[in-house]
Amino acid sequence: MKQKHFIDSHKGATAPFVFFLIWYFQQWENPTAWIYLAIHGSYGIMWVLKSAIFPDKTWEANCSIWYGFYIWGGLTLYWISPFIIMTTPVENPPMILGGIVSLFTLGVFFHYAADMQKHVHLKLHPGNLITDGLMAKCRNTNYFGEFLIYLSFALMSQHWIPLLVLAAFMMIIWFPNMHRKDVSLSRYPEYAAYKKGTKLLIPFVW
Repeated sequence: MKQKHFIDSHKGATAPFVFFLIWYFQQWENPTAWIYLAIHGSYGIMWVLKSAIFPDKTWEANCSIWYGFYIWGGLTLYWISPFIIMTTPVENPPMILGGIVSLFTLGVFFHYAADMQKHVHLKLHPGNLITDGLMAKCRNTNYFGEFLIYLSFALMSQHWIPLLVLAAFMMIIWFPNMHRKDVSLSRYPEYAAYKKGTKLLIPFVW
């Protein structure tokens, strides 16, 4: 099996899992619970659709069933936020919910638009460095979008543990992947100038 099969199945299971938490902890009248289901659940559905329509080759590698379970276990750490929200329970004021939804929406745009740009560019112009569009000022715009998405999930829980989980994923998975990407792109003659004029993760900042 491929890594994507385990990742996609977990992403797709998020909405049913969050709904189960709402039912089990009787959070029917909690707006925070429903907003969380809406944003994290829809993110999981969008991920599965993206994987089917314009898949990321990074996750096409084959893996053992045991490594697949390891992937599932790691991704399940992202479910700590809804668990905290349902068990505490957490109720965010409308102004905070509005800000979180806005943060999530911006993250979806940067994440999926950047992945689509990369997919189309590699299909139409293979062997050429991507230096325009959403990649003009940031070399990892897709990760920037994903950072905003998971930050919105973590902030909704009003707890430090989901923030720690996000930081751990960034240190253990995201930044090593970004480093490997930089090493791979260094084969292009124009890469040095491109790297000098772009940021690693946050456009115009860092």
